Amino acid sequence: MPIILTYNINGIRAAIKKDLPKWINSTSADIVCLQEIKAKEEQFDKEIFEEYGYSSYIKSAEKPGYSGVAIISKIKPQYIEYECGISKIDSEGRFIRLDFENYSVLSVYFPSGSSGDLRQAFKIEFLNLFSEYIKNLKLRIPNLIICGDFNICHQAIDIHNPTRNKNTSGFLPEEREWLSQFLNSGFTDVFRFFNKDPHHYSWWSYRARAREKNLGWRIDYIMISNNLQKKLKRSVILSQAVHSDHCPVLVEIDD
Repeated sequence: MPIILTYNINGIRAAIKKDLPKWINSTSADIVCLQEIKAKEEQFDKEIFEEYGYSSYIKSAEKPGYSGVAIISKIKPQYIEYECGISKIDSEGRFIRLDFENYSVLSVYFPSGSSGDLRQAFKIEFLNLFSEYIKNLKLRIPNLIICGDFNICHQAIDIHNPTRNKNTSGFLPEEREWLSQFLNSGFTDVFRFFNKDPHHYSWWSYRARAREKNLGWRIDYIMISNNLQKKLKRSVILSQAVHSDHCPVLVEIDD
């Protein structure tokens, strides 16, 4: 099995200008899940990734310059699922799945609820719909690798100021409880499998030199089906990557 990377790149065109393809190649990643590409398929420069041996699979949002996910892979998938079949999710370009011989990889961009009550309500609806989708998918494909920006900090150690943020979208009790239930349904948070220490984050505000001070949130995850645990080799947060306000998470899985 491969080295897999997940990265919310906050705009593929801007990230490419910061040498994203070359950096990805330097990680030796076989499969890279991208979120928030903010581009239509014709605006996504597939050729620059092809130079490094990656094929690109893209699901854009209907709204220009918004959301969107992609997976680039050196391994040829057996099947590509561009939609989860839920129109309000698919129209926002939040889901893509590649099926390989012994496992499936998903790139998912969970909604943010920070802009107000309507989006927070959509976020909660998304969480429930996604749970149901995964529950049904696991019946057919037991080995799932779910990568993405979940827009949720799971525990107090995943956020720089848990007390001040306890009523903030992304750290609300109901969101954290959903994530606990999701893990309890048969998934492993691969970074936490190897590392139980605080102060490891994957997103920082652009304001107030938050990244420099490491005042961040850990909201980007790779979740694997529990039966893949025994194949886990390592998982790291690559905080030195600066193509975005997020940074990537990497997992290496043995064959």
